[in-house]
Amino acid sequence: MEQGAADEIREILSDLHPADIGNLLEAIPPEQRHIVWELVHPELMGEVLVEVPEGVRTDLVENADEQALVAATSALDTDDIADLIPDLPDDVIAQVMFTLDTQERQRLDTVLSYPEDTAGGLMNIDAVTVREEITLDVVLRYLRRRGEIPEHTNELYVVDRDGHLVGSLLVVKLLITDEAQRVRDVMQAEPRKIYVMTPAREVAAAFERYNLVTAPVTDENDYLLGRITVDDVVDVIREEADHSVMAPAGLSEEEDLFAPVARSARNRAVWLGVNLITAILASWVISFFEATIKQVVALAVLMPIVASMGGNAGTQTVTLVVRGLALGTITDSNAKRILVKELLVSVFNGMIWALVVAIVAVVWYGNQLLALVIGLAMVINLVVAALVGVFIPITVRKFGIDPALASGVGLTTVTDVVGFFVFLGLATMLLI
Repeated sequence: MEQGAADEIREILSDLHPADIGNLLEAIPPEQRHIVWELVHPELMGEVLVEVPEGVRTDLVENADEQALVAATSALDTDDIADLIPDLPDDVIAQVMFTLDTQERQRLDTVLSYPEDTAGGLMNIDAVTVREEITLDVVLRYLRRRGEIPEHTNELYVVDRDGHLVGSLLVVKLLITDEAQRVRDVMQAEPRKIYVMTPAREVAAAFERYNLVTAPVTDENDYLLGRITVDDVVDVIREEADHSVMAPAGLSEEEDLFAPVARSARNRAVWLGVNLITAILASWVISFFEATIKQVVALAVLMPIVASMGGNAGTQTVTLVVRGLALGTITDSNAKRILVKELLVSVFNGMIWALVVAIVAVVWYGNQLLALVIGLAMVINLVVAALVGVFIPITVRKFGIDPALASGVGLTTVTDVVGFFVFLGLATMLLI
């Protein structure tokens, strides 16, 4: 790029997979990104757009030629077009819809009619179907006549005359079984199907649990609507992983790494404001004990230990519970058992580390009452941290709030306030 060797850049890009081009575009500043984007082959543009985060995609779309964007998008599979539609300008969407034939347009409308984060939003309606009464020889001739089958096809779906799913036929079974046999004799009668409104997170969990490559999607009447493939599920798993890392810090997993400073500052300002409020609340609690701190200066030195230990212990519990809620292993039926277990763990750890910090206090200040105060405060704060670490994620989820987003700040507020209040309160009673 420094040498202005556009032809060489174009040649390098032509040898890269669309996913690698997407990673490259995400990792370079916008001014360089736009140069590279203009040199991407038009046939690859659509696939590249599918691979990049939403923030980068928006930037690329704004700097793409409209006609090239229409051509690139129209060449994608239906489910990929559906993923791009929300980020495309209205004029481009209209032209894309116009370029699709009637059948493709109907398929796209079907996918768009379902929420993006459901099985219906993930599915592709390119499933290959056969009837149960025909022979395998007929199936093979049908596939040869089609000329090609959709990617990641490891099974064909068996439907009745009304389109209801009655079974699945593994491709490997089709290849190794006597061609004279009928589909009904070799098909799997109860395939692992997914209801169309199943949340994407549960779809990913099903693929992981049952080692699926593809899965049929049906409505409540078992009418076959399409299929979900493992490549789409991997995207969901990655998004969930990114979200679990970014959400506790109040960040979006879709944000452009090189987004303008003003936009990034605006996106983060709200979360920083929330944290400022919690910090002010903790300071307000401390202000009630100014006289105590003035008389026993050692309290100012030791009180961060209590809050910090409570915060760390609570984070461990919150992380465990949020993960359990995401995987579906924590439910209303076992939540009480989890709470009791975490309380016992906190009591055990609280006593161990309370003893350690009490010894430190005695060695440091030679004050046994001070050691008793900080030891008791630590045990109490760790127990509260465990209680809150279980209670907050489960409660906020019942109200439709993301536990990963809300639990961290709630936990920090409670452990800071309780830690300071208990420590300084006990000090006031026992030391003053």
